[in-house]
Amino acid sequence: MSPSPVGRDLAALPKAHLHLHFTGSMRPSTLQDLARERGRRLPRSLTDDVALQVEPTRRGWFRFQRQYDTARAVVDSESAMRRILHEAVLDDLAEGSGRLELQVDPTSYAPFVGGLTPALEIVLDQAALSEQETGVSVGIVVAASRTRHPLDARTLARLAVRSGGRVIGFGLSNDERAGSTAEFAPAFRIAREAGLLAVPHGGELLGPAHVTEVVEALHPHRLGHGVRAAEDPAVLERVVAAGIGLEVCPASNASLGVVQEPEDVPLRQLVDAGAQIALGADDPLLFGSRLLDQYETARSIGFDDAGLAELTASSIRLSAAPEDVRERLLDGVAAWLAAPPPVPGAAPD
Repeated sequence: MSPSPVGRDLAALPKAHLHLHFTGSMRPSTLQDLARERGRRLPRSLTDDVALQVEPTRRGWFRFQRQYDTARAVVDSESAMRRILHEAVLDDLAEGSGRLELQVDPTSYAPFVGGLTPALEIVLDQAALSEQETGVSVGIVVAASRTRHPLDARTLARLAVRSGGRVIGFGLSNDERAGSTAEFAPAFRIAREAGLLAVPHGGELLGPAHVTEVVEALHPHRLGHGVRAAEDPAVLERVVAAGIGLEVCPASNASLGVVQEPEDVPLRQLVDAGAQIALGADDPLLFGSRLLDQYETARSIGFDDAGLAELTASSIRLSAAPEDVRERLLDGVAAWLAAPPPVPGAAPD
């Protein structure tokens, strides 16, 4: 990545982080601590501080999933779950995020804590505690997996609906090439009718036709990724006209081979077409790149401070944050932009 132009401090820019996965948010040091405590050896690929890089094929996805599953295997207790969530909130706070919407599939952790409901209750309880301690507003997205039966997704949707206001959305993740999108429509109907946001993944590994498929079957409020919509102006126009937000994760797209470099994500094209964007880090444990890095990428491809402020304002507007939180964060964005920019070459205060 070429050096970014000098501008205002991006860590001081208030943000909403809307695309972050639970296990994928884990600090590398925490992964190593938990593995050591359990006597597990980690592959070098999870300890070498080198971002994952795979080809955009089923084999490439398998390599990614194998690493993710290896990391997830150490999350086998309530204390580990609480630690990961709290550290994710602390890390977001350090990067200027005032709103975090964290995605979790409780199925993965249920066997260790007594079932689906206890697993989600642990997440919700810790989210409330972490919000109180840090001031970062936290919402939870319950996500189903494309690799499991659609009836499992309905079970999760009903659990999400019963879990109250801190669960703000229902998602669908894992390999876009797995399963039939339409078969997950009943689960999303359950969630939407109860007032939850529909936030499935789509349009990352597969192209514009998949974006259309997800839009027609699942009626999303936001799309996880969605960058491939840029390849078909008619599809992108439809997404924009419907007001569907795009959770764009440049580092993730590069690591999974969708683009060669994070700077190659068609962010400018999406913004110029009128798309609402929320930059996200996806799985920083594997991709070696957190939320702030995504804004640095935007700056490096020509977004000035006004453009960066609009990107983060878009993320705040797309969030399910309470109205007072939205207003506070948007006021902070305006104040950030109104402050004098740094003078090139001047010594820091």
